[in-house]
Amino acid sequence: MAVALDNNKRHQVVIIGGGFGGLYTAKHLAKANVNVTLIDKRNFHLFQPLLYQVATGTLSPADISSPLRAVFSKSKNTQVLLGEVNDIDPKAQQVIMGDQVVPYDTLIVATGANHSYFGKDNWKESAPGLKTVEDAIEMRRRIFSAFEAAEKETDPEKRRALLTFVIVGGGPTGVELAGAIAELAYKTLKEDFRNIDTSEAKILLLQGGDRVLPHISPDLSQVAAKSLQKLGVIIQTNTRVTNIENNIVTFKQGDEVTEIASKTILWAAGVQGSAMGKVLAERTGVECDPSGRAIVEPNLTIKGYENIFVVGDLGNFSHQDGKPLPGVAPVAKQQGEYVATLIQKRLQGQTLPAFHYNHVGSLAMIGQNLAVVDLGFIKLTGFLAWVFWLIVHIYFLIEFDTKLLVVFQWAWNYITRNRRSRLITGREAYVEAKTVNNITQVAS
Repeated sequence: MAVALDNNKRHQVVIIGGGFGGLYTAKHLAKANVNVTLIDKRNFHLFQPLLYQVATGTLSPADISSPLRAVFSKSKNTQVLLGEVNDIDPKAQQVIMGDQVVPYDTLIVATGANHSYFGKDNWKESAPGLKTVEDAIEMRRRIFSAFEAAEKETDPEKRRALLTFVIVGGGPTGVELAGAIAELAYKTLKEDFRNIDTSEAKILLLQGGDRVLPHISPDLSQVAAKSLQKLGVIIQTNTRVTNIENNIVTFKQGDEVTEIASKTILWAAGVQGSAMGKVLAERTGVECDPSGRAIVEPNLTIKGYENIFVVGDLGNFSHQDGKPLPGVAPVAKQQGEYVATLIQKRLQGQTLPAFHYNHVGSLAMIGQNLAVVDLGFIKLTGFLAWVFWLIVHIYFLIEFDTKLLVVFQWAWNYITRNRRSRLITGREAYVEAKTVNNITQVAS
């Protein structure tokens, strides 16, 4: 039975996390008779599906980021707070950020997921993942630094290691990274160096399962694999990485163990719920799955707490077909919209049926003019799929000016076949350049 919430005072909604789930919840509460407080440790919303294009020099971080205050500048009922939530107090209905306390009537936790190295966290330094702007910039630094170092390297064995790129994980991120690096090596950078032939680069994609893109139909997965192979990517399926150490990747296929020397190892394999999953478990007793995601009820609340919702990648929603929903933007978007509607219904003494995800399809970019799209009722490959992929990603970008910027960048890259954001940045890059400069000065 629906229970009317106390509406004598303005209802206080607190949202933790400005990703797709949190953002769309707040956007759909913009005209509601509630006060919304959106808390995030970053001051911007990041369009994660395009992070790989930052990592490979197609786009810059600003192209796929939207300042949260700008997004909600006209939403007068919405307050944005920059900070990190350390704890929650469900009994007092408070969110704790260091020494600051934020009260709530309804709490939405949408803090997403992090990389999972399956208990091998020491691999993180050697094989960075791709979840944040900093991750993308670090990947970009490593990818382009490898080519620069190879240009100066005279030892053939060391040069081979510099021109060997290993991507662990054959899901969308791994496939898109592999395709983008292949296009860099075999097309974009081919005329840029004098001492190396970038087309001699080796791009290796390691997948634990029996096929890449296991979330789409087997026939499209096969198309994607063949397209990657035409680009020059070497795919190894049924492959388990057993060690990453000293620029050596060790992997096992059946009983066969192989070691590959590589200076650039990129992680696109597993994910785990953010640290808020553990906080929720400790404070509310909610059960979490092995990946640290909170098991949610059919209406996206957690058991025993009707005023605490978990949306997006941090939640395990398995009420539709017995399997958890995938950690993709459409899921988080639909969940955010559902929760926003349910909150408003409750204020009117009403309720909603259980959440139901309307699957809108699966897609992945492989390379220029190459993509696969599975909409269920229709499957697309090649150029048409590529155009559809572009349209969908433009649609999901938040701000209008961001959409224009990305369209312009893509159009320019398509015409010139160049990537203008091939910057090697970061403190490590500065230290490396300074060291080389000092050596040159001493030599002279």
